[in-house]
Amino acid sequence: MFEMFSYPFIIRALVVGTLVSLCSALLGVNLVLKRYSMIGDGLSHVAFSAMAVATVMNWAPLTVAIPVVIAASFLLLRLSAGGRMKGDSAIALVSTGALAIGIFIISMRSGINTDINNYMFGSVLAISKYDVVFSVVLSLVVLGLYIVFYNQIFAVTFDEPFAKATGIRVDFYNMLISVLTAITIVLGMRMIGALLISSLIIFPAMSSMRVFKSFRSVVICSAVISVVCFLAGLMISYQYSAPTGASVVIINIAVFAVFCAVDYIKAKAK
Repeated sequence: MFEMFSYPFIIRALVVGTLVSLCSALLGVNLVLKRYSMIGDGLSHVAFSAMAVATVMNWAPLTVAIPVVIAASFLLLRLSAGGRMKGDSAIALVSTGALAIGIFIISMRSGINTDINNYMFGSVLAISKYDVVFSVVLSLVVLGLYIVFYNQIFAVTFDEPFAKATGIRVDFYNMLISVLTAITIVLGMRMIGALLISSLIIFPAMSSMRVFKSFRSVVICSAVISVVCFLAGLMISYQYSAPTGASVVIINIAVFAVFCAVDYIKAKAK
């Protein structure tokens, strides 16, 4: 098992995956509590479209995708906040439209190639040294901003009207959460894939909420679950030559089932 760590691509996947898992878990708690957890799925489709276009044009995929996905996150906030469209409808509209555009452009230019499949399904082999440096820097920025604005993010997550009444800039912190989520989604797509990246946001938060009740406990537990599940998924992926994204998600599902069982046992014991 320790032989896997002698390969440079595994080390790159380990570094990027751990940081992305940590970021997605922290943000996932807020998104799930705000009933906006499917934003990860919508933004991942937008990121796929942006990366597909960047690949066709021979541009750097990550540097193209991040501003595009951030803009899409602002658009989703505007559509939802305007009252003209519910959050789930806005996500469906933006995600399916972006996915269709990306597939159409790729098919017209060169067909679906290996690079695009890597964005769709994820691959540890697709992570370059540039991706590692870029991902580490941005992940640390995401974690730093989350920690610095933890109290404000907590207030906005639980009670927006009260937070606004106390002078907190609710719109700013909602946009901050959206931007951090957009960055995390793009960074995780290389390895997990557009179809599965939203699971990193949803499952750890849902699992920890089955057992813990306080916000701080849920955040800490979610972070631990996310990182442990990624490490276990990466090892299983290497051992059995399975897709990394699918392996990580399956481990998350198993952990969620265990936490549900614990919650059920605790409820019966009362």
